[in-house]
Amino acid sequence: MNINEKIVFLLRKKKISISIAESCTGGMFSSAITSVSGSSKIFSMGLVTYSNKAKIKILGVPKKIIETHGAVSRQCCLAMVNNLYKISKSKLCISITGIAGPKGGTVKKPVGLVYVGLKLNKKILIKRFYIKNNGRKFIQNQTIKKTFQILTLLF
Repeated sequence: MNINEKIVFLLRKKKISISIAESCTGGMFSSAITSVSGSSKIFSMGLVTYSNKAKIKILGVPKKIIETHGAVSRQCCLAMVNNLYKISKSKLCISITGIAGPKGGTVKKPVGLVYVGLKLNKKILIKRFYIKNNGRKFIQNQTIKKTFQILTLLF
């Protein structure tokens, strides 16, 4: 059983619904969950809010957060997961935002900076990662892997 099958199995066993809001991974995490047979029992929604406009309009991230802290920030990740929780009514919500590259990084926010937010019922966890810049696909795949690793610690 691979890690995504294990997570779907555990979520089904505990009757925990899941919703995901992704940016830099472009739907890859949602795809990893829905590739598992039986995921329809727990998967509620997956939103790819790639642009700042989508984060503001769809997820309700305050424009001020993006203007002040940027879309790749703890504050934005937190707003994404909190608002997804309100929209979806899922017990478990996940938000992912980061810089997959190859461009877009700065000294303060380099390519490979990723934030993952999890909200399980009322508990919130925001994790920051710096993933080595071995290319866009590598960063995206490592983000998915790290998100699954966090989930395994929850269960």
